[in-house]
Amino acid sequence: MNIGLTGGIACGKSTVSSLLVSRGAILIDADQLAREVVLPGAPALDRVAGVFGQGVLHEDGSLNRKQLGELVFGNEEKRKQLEGLLHPPIRSLMKERMEESERLFPDKLVVVDVPLLFESQMEDYFQEIMVVYASPDIQLQRLIGRDGFSEQEARKRLEAQIPIEWKKEWADHLIDNSGPITDTVEQVDSFWRRKGLA
Repeated sequence: MNIGLTGGIACGKSTVSSLLVSRGAILIDADQLAREVVLPGAPALDRVAGVFGQGVLHEDGSLNRKQLGELVFGNEEKRKQLEGLLHPPIRSLMKERMEESERLFPDKLVVVDVPLLFESQMEDYFQEIMVVYASPDIQLQRLIGRDGFSEQEARKRLEAQIPIEWKKEWADHLIDNSGPITDTVEQVDSFWRRKGLA
């Protein structure tokens, strides 16, 4: 069985994914796959450099994320162009890893952490979707406290995603990570038992 794990920025997805892994789930991390597809020598990296110029590469041939980020951040057209280059190989690698994990470990839960699952319209990839929730106020506080953003920067980051209140409505499973960690652990345990995974 597989589930797509998502949420909003600063909702605590990595906390929930590590709790699931500690109970025996297999984790596939879309952010990690996104890094893999742009390793030096990867066809996707060559295509990115072809479109955005050699300036997006470091001297050693690796991706200069900062430079690329400056080119696409705030530019809708360029961001869409970049997504068009990167999403297909990321999705293809994700499906490959999911199939491999389900084949090798048929009795384990395969959790795929996809931060922008709804934004990327990937609902159909998964049997069920788990949303990690924290109220928008808490998201804002965490972004300011954890990442050192100004309130304005933090709000911009939140506004770039589908509102967490919407995602909450679309969840098959909801983990509310607004409170203490003990509450989150309890909810993960409850999910684990309901699924007969204990």
